[in-house]
Amino acid sequence: MMLQAPKSVVMIRPHHFHPNPETKADNSFQSDGAGTRDTIAKTAREEFDTAVNLLRDAGVVVHDFDDTSDQTPDSVFPNNWFSTHAGGHVAIYPMYAKTRRLERRWDVIELLKRDYRVQDVIDYSGLEQDNLALEGTGAMVLDHIGRVAYVARSNRADPVLLERFCTNFNFEPIAFDARDKNGLDVYHTNVLMTVATDFALVALDMITQSERRKTVRDRLIESDHDVIALSEYQIGEFCGNAFEMSGRTGRILAISARGLNALEPSQIKTIEKSVQIVPLNIPTIETAGGSVRCMIAGIHLAKR
Repeated sequence: MMLQAPKSVVMIRPHHFHPNPETKADNSFQSDGAGTRDTIAKTAREEFDTAVNLLRDAGVVVHDFDDTSDQTPDSVFPNNWFSTHAGGHVAIYPMYAKTRRLERRWDVIELLKRDYRVQDVIDYSGLEQDNLALEGTGAMVLDHIGRVAYVARSNRADPVLLERFCTNFNFEPIAFDARDKNGLDVYHTNVLMTVATDFALVALDMITQSERRKTVRDRLIESDHDVIALSEYQIGEFCGNAFEMSGRTGRILAISARGLNALEPSQIKTIEKSVQIVPLNIPTIETAGGSVRCMIAGIHLAKR
């Protein structure tokens, strides 16, 4: 029941947030923030705190950490540098942008070891020296139940590293090319699709090859997911960047308020068959090119 929808998560409170110039070249979802850098940082922090409170009100256990460094503008998106897995496994990932490599912090890993059953930590980050990147559950959308890793090919998802991860963590890789209307590669898979326990949100039309499009759809249907097809417009509104968790009274889907507003009533009806929707209003944070799912690192580990 909770394998895909964790009860506990890690989130990083930003103190010097701003859209990162280093990541803008390959992130078409990124935009310039309005106001001074201090104003942007303050507003992002307020959005973060409101989001954390809403998740806690829904019954999610949120382990929040402060990031006070002025060298890590994207630290609010921790799902890119580590992930956790049933059986006590943790992965640490190599990042594409040099500024993002500074986001890794061992106090988070120590918290996991202290409060949860961690058997091993596999650290791939040294492969940054070879200019290889695999940006966690941004680059990979994981079906923890069906054991499939869905991956849009990009410079943030090295194919050799993907194979190594899937071998180590027992996932089947399904990789594909995905591009927007301007022919730009989708920089992270998790803006393109969300896999929940009973449904999947996915922009199938942005997968360029028809046979791979069919493979993705067929595998989702085979694993008993209702497939909710998203348009490219909805992807631009961050409809695909949602995350399922377990709350006090059942499963919830956290999605940005912007994304929820762009969903069709029929799509919302399908989602609400199995989860309660919890909208989070984070327009300032979204200027960095990521949304709700990017902010949340799920803890798929047993409590001590």
